[in-house]
Formats: sequence, C-alpha cells, structure tokens
Amino acid sequence: MSNPSLNHAIRILIADDHPVVRDGLRAMLSTQPDFQVVAEAINGVEAVRQAANLKPDVILLDLEMPELDGVAALQQIRSENPVACVIVLTAYDADEHIVNAVTAGAKGYLLKGALREDIFQAIRTVHEGGSLLQPIVASKLMQHLSDQAAKAEDALDLTPREIEVLRLMAQGHSNKQIATALVITERTTKFHVSSILAKLDARNRTEAVKIAAQRGLVKLTE
Repeated sequence: MSNPSLNHAIRILIADDHPVVRDGLRAMLSTQPDFQVVAEAINGVEAVRQAANLKPDVILLDLEMPELDGVAALQQIRSENPVACVIVLTAYDADEHIVNAVTAGAKGYLLKGALREDIFQAIRTVHEGGSLLQPIVASKLMQHLSDQAAKAEDALDLTPREIEVLRLMAQGHSNKQIATALVITERTTKFHVSSILAKLDARNRTEAVKIAAQRGLVKLTE
C-alpha cells in the first residue's frame, strides 16, 4: 500500500560517483517526511538520463564525476528542462567552479561539509522557486563579481590610442605593422601593448584580445 505522505513529497535525484556519499545522503534525506529519493546516478551521463526520464523535483549534483563532469551534466539537464532545480553539492569551492555552476543554471551551491539543516533548507528553497548559496560560497561569488567589475572599470581607462592598438592586435597585426599603420615608432607600439596588458590584467597579447572581445572593446576576425 502506498504511503499518502509520499504523494506530495519532493522527489530527489542524487548524482555522485562515491557510494558512501550517496548512501549518506539517502539516509539523511529519508529522515524528512517531505523528501523522497527517487533515483541515484553514479556519473554525469547517468545523471542526465535519470533527470530526463524521471523529471525529479530537485537534483543533488556533484561536480567531479566520471564520463561527464557536473557542469556539463548541469548544462545538458537544463537544456532539456530549463526549469530543472539543481543543487550542486561538492567539495570544490574555487571561484571557477562556483561561477561555472551558477552560470550553467545551478539553483543552489553547497559544500559537502554543509550542515544537514542547510541541505534540507536548500532543497525546500529551490523546490519553491528560490535559490540558495552557502554563505562562504556566496561570499566567494560576490568577491569574484566585484573583481570582474573592477577589471572592467580598468578596461575603460584605455586611451583612444590604446584602443586603436588593441583593435589592430585583434586583427592579427604585429608590432611593426601596427607602428606603420598608426605612424608611430615600434618602441611606442610596444609601450602601448605593455600598458594594455597591464590594464586588462592579461598575460599576453592573445589573452588581452580575448578579454577585450568579451568586454565588447574589439571584434575578433574570422
């Protein structure tokens, strides 16, 4: 006989390649009457398949998994179901991981050391249409966004001449060719290039052009 309380339970998919993690999460979630673990996935490919077949209410997704990593799996899940509620539950707290996951559409991001109450709250919050980032994760994300904003502001400090040099760099011209085009010395060109790299916080010309393109300062040639 079916349990009436499960008819309105939040249906959860656990995706993690470590059996001990899956077992622990399943046992922990089973203590909540409004939670129901409907499936488990041991890799990213299986997570995508289970998400498509079962359409769970909430997906707990690890980032580091075989066959298909968590971010790629998240992107596929969201492409097939834009309203999918995915909470990243991982050991990784680097800015890159956080930004990639949030950009891919994660509704929550928790570290595996999070308190069980925080995990419960995150599941209920995203199921109700909200989002939840663990405080340390939110802090890292805000710092990253602040740093990016500062870099963008620095890019606005480029002089008109530096913008000209940058656009010629984007077209693949050498320092000598840029100097000829702008009727300046090659030494002056090198000075402008060095200044551009510093202002864009770029390690080399290629990275400077890429950053400039991302910020709409130049267009890349085909």
